[in-house]
Amino acid sequence: MNSRSKRNWRQRVAIGSNPERNRAHNRRVVLEVIRMHGHLGRTEIARRAQLTAQAVANIVEELLEEGLLIELGRLRSGRGQPPIQFAVNPNGPLTVGVEIAADRLVTVLLDLSGGLRGQSITPLTKTGPDVVPGKVAEEVKRLQSQLDADSAKLLGVGVVMPGPFEIEGMSSVGPATLPGWTGVDAVSLFSKATGEHVVIENDATAAAVGERLYGAGRQIGTFCYLYFGVGLGLGVIQDGRPLRGAFGNAGEIGHVGLVPRKGPVLHGPAGALERFASVYALREHLANAGIHVSTVEDIQRLHDEGSQPLAHWIELAADYLAPTVGMLENIFDPETVIFGGGLPNSVLDAVIMALDPLPVSVATRQQRTAPRILRGQTGQLTAALGAAALPLLDTVSPHLSVAAGSAA
Repeated sequence: MNSRSKRNWRQRVAIGSNPERNRAHNRRVVLEVIRMHGHLGRTEIARRAQLTAQAVANIVEELLEEGLLIELGRLRSGRGQPPIQFAVNPNGPLTVGVEIAADRLVTVLLDLSGGLRGQSITPLTKTGPDVVPGKVAEEVKRLQSQLDADSAKLLGVGVVMPGPFEIEGMSSVGPATLPGWTGVDAVSLFSKATGEHVVIENDATAAAVGERLYGAGRQIGTFCYLYFGVGLGLGVIQDGRPLRGAFGNAGEIGHVGLVPRKGPVLHGPAGALERFASVYALREHLANAGIHVSTVEDIQRLHDEGSQPLAHWIELAADYLAPTVGMLENIFDPETVIFGGGLPNSVLDAVIMALDPLPVSVATRQQRTAPRILRGQTGQLTAALGAAALPLLDTVSPHLSVAAGSAA
């Protein structure tokens, strides 16, 4: 991203509005400006947020009283009386993020500044709505107890699940989905189990938000994120905002059929992309060779040992993913495409290398400021981090409001 684009994007993320009816928006803008820059004085906050000094003074006072900000005092950096600095309170309210996958439950606890305060990854053998909400509530309480944090300090719980949501013939169909959830009011179930405000989102969209806030997408305003969960999903961040679609189902790329670089063309569900390029596809490929894996560590060990079946899958997946990247570039014109999720970094790097040569697309321009493909930086926690950001964003970030549903 060039300096002009970066500057324009930052301005879009944090511009306030003075009318009283937009007070809630202005509060989020002030918090976001401070969060982005670490600590600021009132005058600098007003300048960056494009709010009046009086509006900023009132909002800062409110946020201090609510425990969302802390006063750092005067930090000397030159001559004259330095302004009092304010920062987001890392010991203030917390948020919980939960990823419910077909084989595991990932839970994280974040503070308001985005700091990771606790995490867990536990296997799931039963994924139905009669079991999972209780498991989630148990993990939330366990993480809180480790920090001695009482529930009054929680802003809410973000829960992400594999989509698509409420689509006959697609939801709860296939190895990467969660059977039994069609027609279920998930928000109410999780809210009742945890006793907290709950937000639900598509896992790939949440993963893109997590990468945007905490990973390789922090300085990139527009990118596509290919999320390797058990299946394969797509999250799109455009001008700093997630692209959700009208019903929260944007990015179901795993159900798309594509022509590979080589090999036979399969039609219908048998030719769906995630049948060849996903964690499930890798496990199935290895099982056919008599190798059974259940964790990221198992896959990492195979890669370290130079496993030929793993190497063969990497080449096969790349044959499908290379045209996928070209298609995404032509449709969305992103600054880059990021690969991340439930595969070891070394395997993702190998897949990215095997994509060469990528097809010609609108991305093959001479003046590029980022590689066409990047590997994500947030690993297995990506979707859960994005999930934790969902209730956080209701308070902090005016442009990343991605809630698909909520309950008090």
